[in-house]
Amino acid sequence: MATIGLFGGVVLWALGLSLQADRVFVAPWVSLLPLAVVSGLELVRRTAPQTALVIGTLALVADQFTVGNLATVLMFTDLMYAAVLYGTPSAARRIPMTTFLITIAVTIGFLAWFRDPQALLIGVVTAMVSFLPAITGVSVRNHRDAAETARQHAEQTALLAEMDRAQAVTAERTRMARELHDMVANHLSAIAIHSTAALSIDDPATSRDALGVIRENSVDGLAEMRRLIGLLRTKGNTQEPAASPTLASLDALIEQTRTNAASSGLTCTFEDTRDERDALPTPVELAAYRIVQESLTNALKHAAPGPVTVRIGQLGQLLTVEVSSVFEDRPGPRAPGSGAGLVGMRERVALLGGTIEAGPSATGGSTKIWRVRAELPVEEGASRT
Repeated sequence: MATIGLFGGVVLWALGLSLQADRVFVAPWVSLLPLAVVSGLELVRRTAPQTALVIGTLALVADQFTVGNLATVLMFTDLMYAAVLYGTPSAARRIPMTTFLITIAVTIGFLAWFRDPQALLIGVVTAMVSFLPAITGVSVRNHRDAAETARQHAEQTALLAEMDRAQAVTAERTRMARELHDMVANHLSAIAIHSTAALSIDDPATSRDALGVIRENSVDGLAEMRRLIGLLRTKGNTQEPAASPTLASLDALIEQTRTNAASSGLTCTFEDTRDERDALPTPVELAAYRIVQESLTNALKHAAPGPVTVRIGQLGQLLTVEVSSVFEDRPGPRAPGSGAGLVGMRERVALLGGTIEAGPSATGGSTKIWRVRAELPVEEGASRT
């Protein structure tokens, strides 16, 4: 821009084209000095826009005492535009107002001096040289700032979307791990215990019974695995499947546990003390079922011979689930545990806003009892009664 402006100004000077006559410095070459100064300022219009504008204004005033050069005026308008566009926010607000006031003052001053309506043309020229470039700079700067704000907003939106996606993936992986554990842990625990019994006890009848239990649990475990895989392959399915376990399925679960635990000396009983047995929200019934299932699995792994009691009740808007078993060292095979079941139970209860307690409970006698007790709100916002 500086080179083009300087070259164009020199061409106009060489052709003898000037803007005015009868000035203090009538020699045409004098007009080249303001032209050279303004051309040099074009080089710093971005890095030092306000300094360039101040010096450029002085050069433009000096140009009025010469025959003048059109290139000098045009490059000054570019300096005015750049001062608004690249200057500080305060300068961008101050310069348009200042140039507007200067335009008004020049118009009124020359109109009062010449007392001729043609003096208004001086005000128009002043506006075209100062005020209009400043207003153009304001418009471009506003569009630039709006585009930058939109870009930052888009980046923030993309970042939030990525964070939400990562959290959703983590939550889904946790849910899948919890479901997989709850579905197959009971069956695999029974398989492990009975296979150990079959290998350690040299009795054909015992081995045959153990193999029968192993086969039954293997088939049931495979069915549960197929069901989970089918859910994972179903696209767009955001609700619990129709075949999700409910409280009505507890009878079958208890019966299966009796079969699996017979060789371990465990007796399983089920008590449902609810006055009304209407269907509860699906997440509540599923969580209650999984808590009972995992508690029975832990009893099968660790409980000493004796009763295993499952109790379901309802206190106001709280569904209570309690499973108790004898907590002592026992002989015979047992399956290893990793603690993932207790973690899964606590996660399910936390998602529903309930409470859960798991640990040994004093009974007043020599027998120690391991008790799991959970309270699940059956309605959103329900509290402990």
